[in-house]
Amino acid sequence: MPSKTLHFPSPRHASSLYGAREENLVHAERALDVKLTTREDWVKIDGAADRVAVAEALFAFLDRGRAQGMAIRTPDFHRIADAFARGEGPQLQSLLEQPLVIATNRKTIVPKTLGQKLYLQSMLAHPVVFGIGPAGTGKTYLAMAAAVNALLKNEVERIILTRPAVEAGEALGFLPGDLREKILPYLRPLYDALHDMLDPEDVVRLTEKGVIEIAPLAYMRGRTLSRAFIILDEAQNTTPEQMMMFLTRLGEESRMVVTGDITQIDLPRAKQSGLLEVRHILGAIPGIDFHTFSGADIVRHPLVAKIIEAYEAYRNPMAGGTGTEVKR
Repeated sequence: MPSKTLHFPSPRHASSLYGAREENLVHAERALDVKLTTREDWVKIDGAADRVAVAEALFAFLDRGRAQGMAIRTPDFHRIADAFARGEGPQLQSLLEQPLVIATNRKTIVPKTLGQKLYLQSMLAHPVVFGIGPAGTGKTYLAMAAAVNALLKNEVERIILTRPAVEAGEALGFLPGDLREKILPYLRPLYDALHDMLDPEDVVRLTEKGVIEIAPLAYMRGRTLSRAFIILDEAQNTTPEQMMMFLTRLGEESRMVVTGDITQIDLPRAKQSGLLEVRHILGAIPGIDFHTFSGADIVRHPLVAKIIEAYEAYRNPMAGGTGTEVKR
């Protein structure tokens, strides 16, 4: 039986390629139909010649990714091993041909899927980008990373983050507390992502100076936003009128990213989602790009992808659970 032994600089280096968990090697064995043995700083692959070659390519990919800053967690290892088992290794290899790294003060962010890399490339190339897809694909997080990176490189003068406060509707005035306390629950995910990329004191300082602004969508009306990186999150909960209002805020030397999940619309049933119709209206305009994520781009716990697939299949059984849209 053919075999191949891969040697690495240290035991820690070798174990980092499979998340330092022996059960991950068991998963790879099942997926790739090989036997994997590891001791100290080496991994031995046994199996049919073609299977050994695929496994070797998997570890070569993981090693290159590690060198480019990709942290390999258990979900990442499973996802990548499964992709190689499906014959998608060459597509994944393209992730590493031109390293795309987003640097922030607190961490370096590397796209973990081909879809994520294409999304980041789109944000670098187009003034207006729509990132549409299911939960866990990193669409908002990567947009935040691109915004922070642009600010740190002085490509923009400020970051503006907004999302609709759908649940409150027009009743914010009736909620207890001051304005900040009323809108904070709707903006909390944006703050969380921001604190993951900047030191807490920098977030406070930049927010106080107005360099970073986080506000509900209603506060964008009537403004022209120049030299800014502007992100609209949860855009599936905008009406067509709100979507048009937001997009026409674009000022000189600004960039916009609109993110949303069309399967998670919280608007009243009588209202149409602006995100559902905007592709039909703006899809042919140069400078505007639409990037659609799939379940393969989900980077949360592996069960998240299975949960989303199950819901899609339940909602749209005739289509096999693909291309599902929520009917309004």
